[in-house]
Amino acid sequence: MFISSCAATDVAGEVIKVGPRVTNYKTGDKVVAMLNHPTGGGLAEYAVAKDNLIVLRPPEVSAAEGESLPVAGLAALQAVTESAGVKLDGTGRHVNLLITAASGGVGQYAVQLAKLGNTHVTATCGAHNLDLVKSLGADEVLDYKTPDGVALNCPSGSKSDVVIHCAMDIPWSTFEPNLSTNGKVIDMTPGPRAFLVYALEKLTFSKKQLVPMLMIPKKENLSG
Repeated sequence: MFISSCAATDVAGEVIKVGPRVTNYKTGDKVVAMLNHPTGGGLAEYAVAKDNLIVLRPPEVSAAEGESLPVAGLAALQAVTESAGVKLDGTGRHVNLLITAASGGVGQYAVQLAKLGNTHVTATCGAHNLDLVKSLGADEVLDYKTPDGVALNCPSGSKSDVVIHCAMDIPWSTFEPNLSTNGKVIDMTPGPRAFLVYALEKLTFSKKQLVPMLMIPKKENLSG
């Protein structure tokens, strides 16, 4: 399937050609798609993608808006609903949720999605983005450069049941004292150290866990 596009990983555009076995899309469809190295790619204004990673773009969503959704939006959705267990209809258990780097791509989506559920959201960001993150619905916002921001101390004094960690270079020793008894940190940018901490916590049967997360593209998430 060939789609006119202007980007690499996330693309939005118009279908100009479909493969012989593609039946759910046609030339002229406005779509949003994700590309991956084994099954897709792009050259200048054209891209090829598998039909299982393509969805129709709603008329009210511009190509620019659609193009920004897949990677950041899906990562946030999976972190909030699958890893953190937040029910977007508000019927789930109450969760104290901390989101680091909340003004970034994943963080902004995570704040808005989390507030659809039964959550209290504390977020960290730079001083110049405090108002932005508040406008997205965060209950408490911390400047990450202040002492409380560095220590990840929630202003309300509550412990975090789940942390959606979108920042870099924050050690486990900073998270651990701020977690509830069965709290966990979902590391959205895991490196080797994150996998080591994850293994050690498992081996020691710790109730507090660090969970490295790798976003898995799913058509049902894209279309949802």
